[in-house]
Amino acid sequence: MSVIDTARAAGDTAIRLLGRLSWLPPLAARITVGWVFLESGWGKLHHLDKVTEFFRSLHIPAPEIQAPFAAGTELVCGALLLVGLLTRLASIPLMVVMTVAIATAKRDELKSLSDLFGFPEFLYILLLLWLLISGPGAISLDRLLFRPRAQAPKPAA
Repeated sequence: MSVIDTARAAGDTAIRLLGRLSWLPPLAARITVGWVFLESGWGKLHHLDKVTEFFRSLHIPAPEIQAPFAAGTELVCGALLLVGLLTRLASIPLMVVMTVAIATAKRDELKSLSDLFGFPEFLYILLLLWLLISGPGAISLDRLLFRPRAQAPKPAA
């Protein structure tokens, strides 16, 4: 066996082994992002006066409505991501919340595309977009509850 054949065999083995871990990236992304939003929403709900004043300072319209709405969205959608339930649907409002955060709270820091790429909020948007497109992965309530059922055999004619 030549060096090239050995390298190919090792590469094939590595790809097979990594393929068995395909459940891990969506699980890690969901747990990480879900926890961050769950905790953030919980904190906002327990300090609504401060959050409302902060929203007011950012000139967000109707801060008395927007602050509890954003907090509740983060809490509920974060919890849904954490357990992998309605993952694709829960990703959408969180992307909106992060877009608003960048457009308001981070606006003064945004001078270039490089700045945008450095914002944690932008990275959350990318992870949420990936979950929206790819789904929650194998270890999720979505997979358990909504996986496609095997089709029944068609009767012989």
